[in-house]
Amino acid sequence: MMHEHDSDDEFHGDEPPSRSQLRREALDVLKVAHALVDLSEAQLARMPLDEDVRAEVLRARAVTQQIARKRQTQYVAKQLRKLDDSELDAIRATLEHDRDRARRDTAALHRVELWRDRLIAEGDEALNAFMNEVNAQTGKAISQTDADLLILLAGRL
Repeated sequence: MMHEHDSDDEFHGDEPPSRSQLRREALDVLKVAHALVDLSEAQLARMPLDEDVRAEVLRARAVTQQIARKRQTQYVAKQLRKLDDSELDAIRATLEHDRDRARRDTAALHRVELWRDRLIAEGDEALNAFMNEVNAQTGKAISQTDADLLILLAGRL
């Protein structure tokens, strides 16, 4: 026997979000506010923020006392909660894009450091391996002059 409210969609569809759900959403927006306040000038310039929110972020960044900065960051979060979902999603997407870029940059730096260490330790053998890898990835060969310069620079670092 089926009752009227057996379906979860029907039963929960008209109910407002729970207090716990509202709190989770507010904490999520607070994380976005913290991320915005911690951005560099260049990163902040790329954010799709309206002028009021941008001004509040700049105000929060100017505050040096910890508790006052926390309070100002919470105010930034309050301003962000007033935005519609599409604006907030655009901000989150831009933040995530910047995080991905930073991860790629870090990975590239680690690869460079590994090659530097290998060039110092193994010399010509590592240089040949490096030249082959660059040639395979780019389709261009490294000249011997550039290879000698790489060895010299690796030894100085």
